[in-house]
Amino acid sequence: MTESRVAALPRLGQDEGRKIIAEVTEQARAGGDVLIDLDQTQEIDSLGAACLVEASLLVKRRGGTLRIDNATGNVADFVEMIEPALHPPPPQPTPEDSTFVELGGNVLRYAGEIHEFVSLCVDAFYWTIIAPLEGRGFRWRIFVDEVLEMGVRAVRIVFLMNFLLGLIIAMLSAAQTESFGVSIYVADLIMIGFARELAAIMTAVVVSARTGAAIAAEIATMKVQEEIDAMRGMGLSTAQFLVAPKVLSLVVSLPCLATLGLIAGILGGCVWGVFVLGFPPSVWIDETLGAANLSDLMQGYLKTLFFAMAIALIGCHNGFRVSGGSRGVGLMTTRAVVMDIFVMICIDIVFAAIFYYVLGR
Repeated sequence: MTESRVAALPRLGQDEGRKIIAEVTEQARAGGDVLIDLDQTQEIDSLGAACLVEASLLVKRRGGTLRIDNATGNVADFVEMIEPALHPPPPQPTPEDSTFVELGGNVLRYAGEIHEFVSLCVDAFYWTIIAPLEGRGFRWRIFVDEVLEMGVRAVRIVFLMNFLLGLIIAMLSAAQTESFGVSIYVADLIMIGFARELAAIMTAVVVSARTGAAIAAEIATMKVQEEIDAMRGMGLSTAQFLVAPKVLSLVVSLPCLATLGLIAGILGGCVWGVFVLGFPPSVWIDETLGAANLSDLMQGYLKTLFFAMAIALIGCHNGFRVSGGSRGVGLMTTRAVVMDIFVMICIDIVFAAIFYYVLGR
C-alpha cells in the first residue's frame, strides 16, 4: 500500500494544523497510509497536537494509517504524550453476562435494598417510640405541620372520592337487587363493604397518590440538593427529623381519614337509596346501622394502621435512594406510588386470609 508524505512547518499551531488536515484529507481520498514528517518542526502547541489527532482519525476512517516521523526534542516529547490518542486501541467487545451472573446481580441488588428498608424501619421505630421514652425528644412541631398537610388538607378529596364510590356501588348493586325485591339490602352491602374494605383501601390509595408521592419527592429533592448529606455532616439523624414525624402523623391521620371515608361512602349510598330507590331516610339509616359490626370496623381500622406505616416508610425509602437530578426525583416518586399500591394489596390479602380463613369472620 502506498504511503503519502506530508511535511510540517517549523511551527505547528492551529493554522498550520488546519493546513495539514487539508493535505491529509486530499491524500486520504486516494487511499493508503500517510506520513507526517516533523523534521523541520521545532515548536508545537496543544492546538497543533489536536490537529494531528484529528488527522489520524480521518485517515483511520479512510482505512489507512497515519504515521508521524522525524520528531526531535520537545516536539518528540509532545508526540509521545499524545501517542495513545493517535493510535487508540480497538474497542473491546463487552462480554455478555451469563444468566447466573445476571441473576446473582439482581439478587444482590434486591438484598441490598431490603437491608436498607429494614434499617430505615428500625430507625423509624426507634425515633418514633423508644427515643421519646428515653427523653431524647420528638419533633412535635414538625409532627403538627405534617398532620395538617397529610390529614386536614386531604379531607375534601377523601370525602369526595368515597362519596362517589358509595354512590356508584349503590347504583350498581340496586340494579341487581331490584329484580329480587331486596333493594334495602344495598344499605347493608355498603355498610359492610366500606367498614371492612372500601373506606380503608380507597382512602389509602388517595393518600398514597397525594402524600406518599409528596414524601418521596421532598426527600429525593433534599438528597439531590445535598441537604441530606449536610444534615448527616452536622451529626443530625435523618430518621429523627424526616422519617419519624411523617410516620407518626400518617398513623394518626389515616384512621381519621378512613372514618371520614366510611361516613362519606354511607352518605353516597344513602343519597341513591333515598332519592332514587325511594326509601324513607329513617328506614335506610336503620338498615345501615343494623348492619354495622364491631369486627368489621376493627378490620378496616387495623388495615389503615399498616397502610399508613407502609406509605410513609416506602416514600422515605425511595426518597433516600434517589440518584441523578430532577429525572431521578420523578422516577423515585412514581416508584413510591407504585410500591405503595402493591404493598397495600399484599397487606389486604394477608388481612383477608387472617380474618376469613383463620378467625372465620
